[in-house]
Order: sequence, then structure tokens, then C-alpha cells
Amino acid sequence: MSLIHALVARGNVILAEHQGGSRDFSQATQTILSKIPPNNSKLTYVWEQYLFHYVSEGGYTYLVMADDSAGRRMPFTFLAELQQKFNAAAQPSSSLADPPSYSLQGSFGPVIAQLMNTFNTSPPTDELSRAQNELAQVKDIMVQNVEQILSRGERIELLVDKTDNMANQATAFRRGARTVRRSMWWKNTRVLALSVVVALVRYLRLPTPLIVLTERLISNQVLVWILAAQFCGAGLNQCGSKKS
Repeated sequence: MSLIHALVARGNVILAEHQGGSRDFSQATQTILSKIPPNNSKLTYVWEQYLFHYVSEGGYTYLVMADDSAGRRMPFTFLAELQQKFNAAAQPSSSLADPPSYSLQGSFGPVIAQLMNTFNTSPPTDELSRAQNELAQVKDIMVQNVEQILSRGERIELLVDKTDNMANQATAFRRGARTVRRSMWWKNTRVLALSVVVALVRYLRLPTPLIVLTERLISNQVLVWILAAQFCGAGLNQCGSKKS
């Protein structure tokens, strides 16, 4: 537990207290109460591994013993709550200059115990801690947003790369289709021209040797064209592009 022992005293006289552990710290608390000045003050004493925090105001001392791990902010927040509850409760009569010891133990002792249990189990968050938590949450949200933006940017870059690749492939496909279409047109044109020449030769009834010679020339041209087409394409344009 963080808070171990708490009390309310007037001078050196303890009016009410609550001890959470089994160890007796009465000697340590009495020694510290004897060293507290009569004026209003706020201080922390160190004893072994424990810290004694106190607030002295209006002749009353509010003291709590806590572990070193509890720090200072939470114990002093507890003392502020304890002082507020004590001022709201019935205090000893002002006519009693020296009230007896533990005169408020029965009425205010349970209040100290309940308040200590509350701070040990679920201490309230002060303004500074709340601001730090909100700042941490905002930081987490900003980190998440930045990560989402970065991942979205990577996806956009991948999409742009794929779009560029598809555009390049489409351009290459159009060029290839245009080349094939041009080659097929030249092939059909040559075949049609050769067929017209053969028909004219036969129509004009040229001598047989001349017809045979013409057919041989045409067949030789066709053969040469077929061989050239194997290396230069149907349109014979690939060899021309290589030379250029």
C-alpha cells in the first residue's frame, strides 16, 4: 500500500489517526510532531524507506506516512482532502486549549480510514496527471494518424506504379497492333498485285515461253519476299529500321 499511517494532531497531541499496517510507528510520528514549528508550514521528512508528509495550518497538523514509491503529489493531495474533511467535521471546542489525546478518534478515525482506503485503491487523478494522460492520448492519436497517412501514401504510390505499367503495356500493345496491321496490308497488297500481273499475262495471250518466264519471275519475287519477310517482317520495315 502507498499510504500507511495518517493522523490529525493539535501540537503534539494526536486527535485521531489510522494505521494501515501492523508495524507501530507511534514513536516516529511523535518525534516528527515534536519537530514541526508552530507556524503554518508544509514539509516532508525521510525515515528509513518511508516519507512523512505533513501540512500544518491553523494550529492543526495533518500528517501521512507513505512509501517512497508514492512520490509527493499523491500524499499531499490526500492531506488536502483530509484537511477539507476535518474542517467540515465537528472540531474540538475552541475553549479547550489542550484537547485530550484521541478525543476525535471515534468520530474522525473512520473518516481517515475510509480516505486512506480510497487513495490506496483508486487515487483520484490530479489536474497535472490528467493533462499528462490527455497529452499522451493525443500523441497516440497523432502517431496513429501519421501511420495511416504513411500507409495510405504507400498504397497510392503502388497504385500509381501499377497504372503507369498498365499505360506502358497499352502503348506497346497499340504499337504492336499497328505494326502487324501494316505488315498484313503490305502482304495482301503484294499478293493482289502479283495476281493481277498473272491474270494480265494470261489475258493478253502472250507466248507460252513468255508466260512461263513471267510466272517464274513472279514466283521468284514471291520466294524472295517470303525469305526477306522471315528476317525483316511482312512489311520489310524492320530491316529498314535497323539500318537507320
